[in-house]
Amino acid sequence: MRVDDRPIGMFDSGFGGLTVARALIDLLPTEHLVYVGDTARYPYGPRPLDEVREFAREIATHLVERFEVKLLIVACNTAAAAALEVLQDGLAIPVVGVIEPGVRAAVSATRKGRVGVIGTVGTMASGAYQRAFEVANQAIPMNEIDVVCAACPGFVEFVERDETTSDQVHVLAERLLAPIREAKVDTLLLGCTHYPFLARTISDVVGRDVVLVSSADETAFEVRSLLMATDFARDPRAGPGSHRFLSSGDGGWFRRLGRRLLGPELDVVEAVQW
Repeated sequence: MRVDDRPIGMFDSGFGGLTVARALIDLLPTEHLVYVGDTARYPYGPRPLDEVREFAREIATHLVERFEVKLLIVACNTAAAAALEVLQDGLAIPVVGVIEPGVRAAVSATRKGRVGVIGTVGTMASGAYQRAFEVANQAIPMNEIDVVCAACPGFVEFVERDETTSDQVHVLAERLLAPIREAKVDTLLLGCTHYPFLARTISDVVGRDVVLVSSADETAFEVRSLLMATDFARDPRAGPGSHRFLSSGDGGWFRRLGRRLLGPELDVVEAVQW
């Protein structure tokens, strides 16, 4: 088996992509990883998609040119909605988003075909999830999935402040998730990589019988399949992979909160400026 020591690159507006990083580290422990948290410019959700697209191009170019990554994960739903196709067309390496893997997981999880999707204003307004479910419905015409979408402005900011179970976020969730409750969904797709950190609050509001689906694990499985199919996987006999974390904002804050969210792998945080 070939030994491809080039790292996997991934980025998010901040900490949300750490859910994908955790799944990737657990599934592919021998792979090197470089993660960029663009905390100086978060949150991406309220920004125009054209602006987010430029941010994504800038970070992707940095990861390719500075670290020679062999594969790129757009671990941010808003950035994936804005720029995934542009990056896939413009880069000579595989580029993976988190939207399609999440939709596949939700379709597999639903029992009654009633699925809710929550995400940032930018992601929901882009129509990316609506289009992805339309494609999924074409593949299963006898069991069409009914989808209800809701934007949840403010959720990302609560995660970035490490306020995932406060009374304030619970009150906000009660208001924003009302359409999801009224639709009586049996499955809720967390269409932002920050949202799994709010899983307890979200579950309390929508009901414990609603299955919460995150795209993190499914994205990690897709990356593994891509690496194997392209023969770019690192030889397992080469030893454990290294993990580098970069932040465009306060590195100390990124380390303190990121370490609680991800685990001990997040030790040193390097600064990056645009």
